[in-house]
Amino acid sequence: MSIPPPPGPQGQYPPPGPYGPYGPQGPYGPQPYQQPWPPYSPQRSTVNGLAIAALVLGILCFVPALGLILGLVALRQIKRTSQRGRGMAVAGSVLSSVGIVLWVLFFATGTASDAWQGVKEAAKDDMILRVDKGKCFNTTTGSLEGFTYDVDEVPCSGEHDGEVFATVTVPGSTYPGDSRVTDLADDKCYELQGDYVMDIWALPENVDVYYLTPTPESWRLGDREITCVLGNTDAEGSLTGSLRTDETTLDAHQLAYLKSVIALDEVTLEEPEEYPDEDLPANTGWAREMEGALDEQAAALRKHAWPAAAKAPMEALAAELEASADDFGKAADSTDPDVFFDHYDDGYGFVDGEATIDAREALDLSTTPPAYDYDDGDGGDGGGGGGEGGGLDV
Repeated sequence: MSIPPPPGPQGQYPPPGPYGPYGPQGPYGPQPYQQPWPPYSPQRSTVNGLAIAALVLGILCFVPALGLILGLVALRQIKRTSQRGRGMAVAGSVLSSVGIVLWVLFFATGTASDAWQGVKEAAKDDMILRVDKGKCFNTTTGSLEGFTYDVDEVPCSGEHDGEVFATVTVPGSTYPGDSRVTDLADDKCYELQGDYVMDIWALPENVDVYYLTPTPESWRLGDREITCVLGNTDAEGSLTGSLRTDETTLDAHQLAYLKSVIALDEVTLEEPEEYPDEDLPANTGWAREMEGALDEQAAALRKHAWPAAAKAPMEALAAELEASADDFGKAADSTDPDVFFDHYDDGYGFVDGEATIDAREALDLSTTPPAYDYDDGDGGDGGGGGGEGGGLDV
């Protein structure tokens, strides 16, 4: 076997050759190996994190004071550590300084107060239930009784639970109590129904007045409105199509006729609660008012320029109103309750008679008389509702 040569004089293996162990030898002994490229240099320093944060806060202008502080600290660190990010630190400091000036102006001019008030108002609007007049909606339960916190507005042309016809502001700064709010809703909503539904003949019998009322909780948020609603008296039923008959849906001739009807209804509703044999003077005084109202409306019907198809029916209706006025005049002259009743009955013969139906047909209005109910607590205006309405607390 062969034996390897002994190690070199400096314990290196293999022994130095003619060129030495690391390369050719120079006059001063072995020379180290020289690389053909410069030695590897360390990576450039990292970006200062505070400089990044200062720039972000300066751009957002959310907390400019903090952005300014971070920018100044970052500049000191960069100077000491030679990190990158000096431009970002300077930009963040400048933007933050501008932000501080803007915030000072924001608060000094009252803009902050206005902005905060706007935020509060927006929050209230989201938390208070409001539906505008003429809009239709569905409740989450399908019922117009009990409590609700939200409704969905839907087109009136389709099925819906309720149609808003008026809103009433509850007076006072403190909540008046559930009973007082309900009483106010009863009084005002039935009173305002005629402004929205001028033609009560067009109101179905299964429709009545309901309302959305404030609760103590919504009152604290600024809720002061009672929302008057038309709804189906059948808890399982709904409405289809708008019930609105007012200036926005009627033509000039329909409007003239219905205004005459409403004027007569207002006097009719003033009829005394006492019977003639209990208080004859009160009844004869009211009969005199009826006489004047009937003559006045007969004259108004004759004065209006009706379309050709409605002239004859309106003339016949005016003549009937004048005949009724004569009967109420005789009732007003009565000194005996029985005689008063005789003329009273004759005077009411004009109500929903053939002349009225012919006139309505000529004007393209509903020709089906409503089911009058004078004991429903709404003043006896003869609306289609059955007096079973109620309300939703919101």
